[in-house]
Amino acid sequence: MPVTSEMTAGRVRLVTMTALRDAILATLLILSGIAGCDEAALNNPYPARERSENIMYSFFSERPKHLDPVQSYFSNEIRFTAQIYMTPLQYHYLKRPYQLVPFGAAAMPEVTYYDSNGALVSARASSAQIAYSRYEITVRPGVYYQPHAAFAVDENAQARYIGLPQTRLAQYRSLSDFEHTGTRELVAADYVYQIKRLAHPALHSPIFGLMNGYIIGLDEYAKELAAFAESVSKDAYLDLDRFDIAGVKVLDRYRYVIEIRGKYPQFLYWLAMPFFAPVPHEAERFYRQPGMPANISLDWYPVGSGPYMLSINDPHRMMVLERNPNFIGESYPSTGEAGDRQSGLLDDAGKLMPFIDKVVYNLEKESIPYWNKFLQGYYDLSAISSDSFDQTVAVSANGEVGLTDEISERGIKLHTSVAASTIYLGFNMLDPLVGGLDERSRKLRHAVSIAVDMEELISIFRNGRGIAAQSPLPPGIYGYRSGEEGMNPYVYEWLDGRPRRKPIAYAKKLLEEAGYPHGIDAETGKPLTLFLDTTLVGPEAKSRADWFTKQLRKIDVQLVVRATDLNRYQEKLRNGTAQLYILGWNADYPDPENFMFLLHGPQSRARGSGENASNYTSPEFDSLFEQMRNMHNSPRRQEIIDRMVKVVQRDAPWAFGFHPADYNLAHGWVHNIKPNTMANNELKYQRIDPTLRERRRDQWNTPVLAPLLIVTLLAIGGLAPAVIAWRQRERGRAGDTSVRAAE
Repeated sequence: MPVTSEMTAGRVRLVTMTALRDAILATLLILSGIAGCDEAALNNPYPARERSENIMYSFFSERPKHLDPVQSYFSNEIRFTAQIYMTPLQYHYLKRPYQLVPFGAAAMPEVTYYDSNGALVSARASSAQIAYSRYEITVRPGVYYQPHAAFAVDENAQARYIGLPQTRLAQYRSLSDFEHTGTRELVAADYVYQIKRLAHPALHSPIFGLMNGYIIGLDEYAKELAAFAESVSKDAYLDLDRFDIAGVKVLDRYRYVIEIRGKYPQFLYWLAMPFFAPVPHEAERFYRQPGMPANISLDWYPVGSGPYMLSINDPHRMMVLERNPNFIGESYPSTGEAGDRQSGLLDDAGKLMPFIDKVVYNLEKESIPYWNKFLQGYYDLSAISSDSFDQTVAVSANGEVGLTDEISERGIKLHTSVAASTIYLGFNMLDPLVGGLDERSRKLRHAVSIAVDMEELISIFRNGRGIAAQSPLPPGIYGYRSGEEGMNPYVYEWLDGRPRRKPIAYAKKLLEEAGYPHGIDAETGKPLTLFLDTTLVGPEAKSRADWFTKQLRKIDVQLVVRATDLNRYQEKLRNGTAQLYILGWNADYPDPENFMFLLHGPQSRARGSGENASNYTSPEFDSLFEQMRNMHNSPRRQEIIDRMVKVVQRDAPWAFGFHPADYNLAHGWVHNIKPNTMANNELKYQRIDPTLRERRRDQWNTPVLAPLLIVTLLAIGGLAPAVIAWRQRERGRAGDTSVRAAE
């Protein structure tokens, strides 16, 4: 049918009216829908059904590489493994100094000492008299593993999912695809099995080298296991129970023994780490079946008996910990430090833990989106990034740290603590310029130590979060001295009740006495140039490099900062070719030995592949270290530590840097927060109030409807001219039609 002009005009009229009608209807529908729905759900990233549930929300920025406790060693891994595995010992959540208490063990290990003839000797005997130590550990009875497919059995009590053909295993894509689960009681043999796994040739445990020197028979066991592995096919299951470790024995269902060479009291601390957590042999058999998908392994899905179990491991989206229904339970501590009761940290004393049912960790790669969600109440805890520091933290005139009014009004609490860590600027003692123990080299290192203003570094690059170090030991570690008695007298002087860095004029005088007046080598006439190797990357790299250069310029010394990749940097430290370098150390356990060994001569990085990156060797320090390392804490041990500190302050193998301070935030609905840099299983102690959280979220996230209404009205207004023009045309057409009709 041909299209006439009248038909075209009618269609234009129809379209115009339809657009106007649709805009009005859409506006009414949107406004009525908003009025009738739950307003807080408009920007809530979580399902509506979770609003009042006992769930904690947190984040991760990078998927943990290892959740198998024999390999896991990084902080982003232990935040999960510490909640899942039941180590023999753990740290008391509230007490300081840090105190070990039983966890998987029924009581603290029974420790006895023996001489070379196997005769029992006193615990007070000297280290020279003690040939080996015996740790007898009794496991708590009645502890059961989490539900897991590895324990599933059929009606004949035979394992359902062990020994499956590869064709059937190919049907499974995730652990949740296995329909059946089971459990069994934790026994002493499970702890022994994990110790055997330290020597597994395919696992490469980071502590095998250390434990190989202590656990009697571990070295021989590792060699037997390696030889056996070479004799079988690559896919063959390596039965660790074919061989025994001479110094590790199962006594009965609930008791086992570990024998250690000599006297090593620090071994108790290792029993609080996941390396010594129990692993059932069924889990290894299950995961190591040929054809099992790579993402179904102990590295992805741990098998534990602790308070939580990992139910979801989606590295591109989220990880979820859920309450282990088989966990035996544990009472919240009834004692703590002075002030804990007033702080509410003992309100839950004696109550059964854990308190939280589920923890959802969402992937967050950027700090700003995470921070905004925290302020909205969608994350329960948060660290403070440099970007949000000024918005969050207020420092009073007398130096007290608090929160800004904006943050405090939300009921957010600030929790601060000094980490059991030390960051330091090291000198390579093998270097012909900055190394050596002669007076000239010492004065050069002291001058540099004075010039590099660590207080300024903390202020500029860490927003004041840290304290300048006076020795290798951080606060909280036995042997640490505060105040004037702990001050480094070669770098500081005590003025007005606190240590003050010595003036630059004094540093220049030291430099002149070392043979470098005004930064010129008196022998060669050339400017003194030092080289600092770093791995500084990112936006702050240049500013930090410039800062270090500026520090030495104050004493007329030229500094060349050589940034390099991590592999090259580590190679320089291994070869002893770096001159100055920056490193840090986080405590594995709260003992001075764990920091002082960083300066122990036999631990030289270049000479012995140890952790002494400065390659510092002092007969005096080494002798004191050997006396101190295996002692129990006592006045005598403190006396030796004090002498060791004085030696390294005098020799200055490090320009002692700083101990970082951790600043963390918690919403008012989160309870039982107390920073504990040693205990990583803090989740079971924490409690949330979902009702208060729901109320605060609603308060902070009420939608603002005015902009939507304005936009809608503008849209309608935009159509109005077209409607008016159309109506005018229609009137005109009606008039023309009347005239034609009259004619």
